[in-house]
Amino acid sequence: MSRNQNALRCLLAVAAGLLVCGFAGVSVAADANMKRPNIVYILADDLGIGDVGAFNPDCKIKTPSMDRLAAEGMRFTDAHSGSAVCTPTRYGVLTGRYSWRTRLQSGVCWGYSVPLIAEGRMTVASMLKQQGYNTGCIGKWHLGLNWALKDPKKVPSDNSKETWDNIDFTKPISAGPNQVGFDHFFGISASLDMHPYVYIENDRVSSVPEKIVPASGGKQIWRAGPIGDDFQHDEILDRLTEEAVSYIGSQKADKPFFLYFPLTAPHTPIVPNETFRDKSGLNEWGDFVMQVDWTIGRVMQAVESNGLAENTLFIVTSDNGATPQADFPALKKKGHDPSYLFRGHKADIFEGGHRVAFLARWPAVIKPGSTSNETICHTDLLATAADITGLTLPATAGEDSVSMLPLLKQSASGAVREATVHHSINGNFAIRRGNWKLCFCPGSGGWSEPRPQQARKDKLPEVQLYDLSKDIAESDNVQAAHPEVVQELAALMQKYVDEGRSTTGKRQKNDRSVLFEWKK
Repeated sequence: MSRNQNALRCLLAVAAGLLVCGFAGVSVAADANMKRPNIVYILADDLGIGDVGAFNPDCKIKTPSMDRLAAEGMRFTDAHSGSAVCTPTRYGVLTGRYSWRTRLQSGVCWGYSVPLIAEGRMTVASMLKQQGYNTGCIGKWHLGLNWALKDPKKVPSDNSKETWDNIDFTKPISAGPNQVGFDHFFGISASLDMHPYVYIENDRVSSVPEKIVPASGGKQIWRAGPIGDDFQHDEILDRLTEEAVSYIGSQKADKPFFLYFPLTAPHTPIVPNETFRDKSGLNEWGDFVMQVDWTIGRVMQAVESNGLAENTLFIVTSDNGATPQADFPALKKKGHDPSYLFRGHKADIFEGGHRVAFLARWPAVIKPGSTSNETICHTDLLATAADITGLTLPATAGEDSVSMLPLLKQSASGAVREATVHHSINGNFAIRRGNWKLCFCPGSGGWSEPRPQQARKDKLPEVQLYDLSKDIAESDNVQAAHPEVVQELAALMQKYVDEGRSTTGKRQKNDRSVLFEWKK
């Protein structure tokens, strides 16, 4: 579908006292005298859609901050991450492009991996910076960095001792968030269970790691590796929260800002601080989710106390479904399901792997307590930010990004996305159009049963077709009854691969060949 949507209704921005008339490709802030909105994008790590009260009436975890955000803004009930795991989703958020078009067609990056975002590719940060925004990233990066190498011939590719011994932590990082559009970065290189366990501010570590922390198991799992003297796993979320609050407080009234705040939680290690330990009445997962909600509340408070709420687009979502480390069986015994009604969890091609909570508040534009049931994807942030600021994206950017602005304004005449592609940790694909979802694999494509090897052993059908309007739990594979739907969706998927994009525009190249049939 074209980024150019039907003409949008004009609405009054009462706070600014200006008439805002939104048309496809024209900024909400088209009047040069009107202040462009700040954008705060909080990306939780492994938060399940069922872990948020606003999306799950049976939720047993208290999430007052996210519930308030829903009451004051818009809930999206059909929101999806581009992938069922960390790195590829983050790539899509920032570039508006599916990660499977890059070298990363399965799995995730490590803490020492080289950058995934190609030099010169437009990101949300670089685009907004060009549009006059101050841009900040605080939290979990997980998109690769160019560490200084003692032996440049040994390119980092994993998390082995040989790899980390080759890193010179005393020297600056030559490619990271600062090189893709962020004015300021403070955070960690990858997931909280992946070393190096160091804080990074812009291009330098805050403490050169001179010791090795032993591995930890259970819900507090992390890998053995280098750790800085100022790094302690159960203090990270608090530290990042204060950095985010400080960043917001440092902004000037005459310049809009974009804060991308990718959290480290409730991803493993599941380490709630003392304030939240044993507070959920469930287990450590419930406690940690409560702390995540508190973090979101602190950032909301920072926006409000600085008088910025009215013209700030405030988004909260998750990078994928909940990890099985949450201990689904134990939680279900207490009446809580992190995946709510949906099948599967993190890593899976099933809905539980990539259908996520998505909340947006923007008092100047979004009607309080509103709901959108239209399908959206995390790749849509770039086109949305461009639409808001009046920029027409070049053909080489945002190939899989569609503006959500008509949905935020409740002015869309129908679906804004033609179709959405889903991707599992194993590299398996699914494509969703309307109520139909076609999975190009016989099992979960991830960690829940049937796993890929078992599905192959059981000789399950190599494709799965579900009518989500009748079967939201994906329990009845109707591919044999609807071969015409299978054929149509497979052809559309091939088109998206061949054209290097899923939006209207000039044909682009994928970084590598893409095969979407069943992968072992």
